Amino acid sequence: MRKIVAVVGDAKIDYGSHKYDLAYATGKLLVDNGYRVQSGGHRGVMEAAFEGAHASEKYREGDTVALLPSFDAHTVNQYADIVIPTGLDVFRNAIVANASAVVAVGGGAGTLSEMAFAWSLKRLVIGYTGVDGWSARLAGCRPDSKHRYDYEDDMIFPAATPEEMIEIIKSKIDKYDVYHQGIQFGL
Repeated sequence: MRKIVAVVGDAKIDYGSHKYDLAYATGKLLVDNGYRVQSGGHRGVMEAAFEGAHASEKYREGDTVALLPSFDAHTVNQYADIVIPTGLDVFRNAIVANASAVVAVGGGAGTLSEMAFAWSLKRLVIGYTGVDGWSARLAGCRPDSKHRYDYEDDMIFPAATPEEMIEIIKSKIDKYDVYHQGIQFGL
């Protein structure tokens, strides 16, 4: 089974901007390396990542998965292959974040929530540096003191380039294999 990597970030970016180029290259490299790409399915970083996925020579139908916040499938970007209109509004961020890994490109409050959910759900999280937004602010940090794994370097991994991002994914994704079983209160 091919793993799914969520790409999250700003919903509004300029075509050809640094964030656009990062998201595009991220989507392309993920598909080049055998992963599927998941996002919230709208514009900005989400669309750029899906467009990059489609540009891969290894692209095949079904490589881009859009988890829409509304029930309206018509709001999806043109590069989405599988469209799931959740109707969950911002609460769908938890589902987006439960991919095998999450890569953040900049981002505001929605991206912050996806990164926090990914951390809580014990997923591999990567934040791009060199851009404004939450990805750079949290890159290299541990958002809390919860014990997730026995890895000393467990953190939101910083990546300056798409090449660094894919190397982190390839070297660490299989180590992040514990899935959230619900909140445990030590009863």
